[in-house]
Amino acid sequence: MFDIRQTDYRITDPGCAFSANPRANVTKEIFDAFRKQGFMIGAYFSKPDWHNENYWWPNFATPDRNVNYDIKKYPERWQKFVEFTHNQIMELMTGYGRVDILWLDGGWVRVKTDAEVHEAMLGARYATRPQSQDINMPELVRKAREKQPGLIVVDRAVEGPYQNYLTPENQIPGKLLPYPWESCIIMGGGWSYSFNARYRSAHELIHMLADIVAKGGNLLLNIAPSPEGTWDDEAYARLKDIGAWMKVNNEAIYNSRPLAPYREGKMGYTQWKDGTAYALYLADANEKTLPTQIRLSAITPARNATVTLLGTKEDLKWEKRGNEVFVLIPESLQKNPPCEHAWVIKISALGSEISTGMAVSGQQVPAGK
Repeated sequence: MFDIRQTDYRITDPGCAFSANPRANVTKEIFDAFRKQGFMIGAYFSKPDWHNENYWWPNFATPDRNVNYDIKKYPERWQKFVEFTHNQIMELMTGYGRVDILWLDGGWVRVKTDAEVHEAMLGARYATRPQSQDINMPELVRKAREKQPGLIVVDRAVEGPYQNYLTPENQIPGKLLPYPWESCIIMGGGWSYSFNARYRSAHELIHMLADIVAKGGNLLLNIAPSPEGTWDDEAYARLKDIGAWMKVNNEAIYNSRPLAPYREGKMGYTQWKDGTAYALYLADANEKTLPTQIRLSAITPARNATVTLLGTKEDLKWEKRGNEVFVLIPESLQKNPPCEHAWVIKISALGSEISTGMAVSGQQVPAGK
């Protein structure tokens, strides 16, 4: 998918029909297009290469996804594969502009101790011939960061210094994780294109985003293009729905950080560095109008805080009842919510304790006044 110099097995090779297209270097075109929109650039690279004869040698069968020969018997062949891998990645690091993330897949291509190899032999699930597959990550990362200072590296599913953040696949952790992480989730079908794919609903995707961000993670949402390079109409519709929701509520997502207790029932919590807090009410699928009040059992507005609903300008009243706060939603907003699927209460500042009372236009007054 890029104009690699190491092999003719590339999209820009004259033997490939698409090579005649002026935008045949797909990776460069995608990087440039996303960079113009202000996105960071992440280069996905799969460490195993089933087309390369130094990984899958035609002399042997290919019973699984691993290298199909004994590396200890043929170290020169493996070394050629290591050099091939390094050279490819260095092309990506030098010929495609600023790259922010090197995202390496194929976690089974890694160093294994003799004990790990033995354990894998006893209960092998993916490897017929378990063995250490050392591609010299220290040297690779050193060279890559010389060309791309500050490069984030994700040696996916390989514990150690080159797994700069974790990548739960098609799942969301049940709690806050004490390290950077990103859920990699399929919108519909598979990682590659699936005919007649069934897509997750906009409701599910928006709730998924809110849940992940409340727990301190990022969402990597996969949409697989067709052979023609397009997406299904349903995929575009989902992105439009997410975009409409984000247009109203993006400040609760971007630049935010977790706020304890993170998730609680139908509520998710985020905050900004300046102390602004956001309570995300995740509506039920059939819930089309706002409730008369939203209960906040975990956080309390400061005495002079302004409380609003994102997408509206009206200051909301709130009441403290025992240890809980109830944000009151006027009838005009109940029937005319600013978005669908989830609504966000914005609180300008949090307090540790307040006396029983009510805030009107950001000012707390004694109850009953």
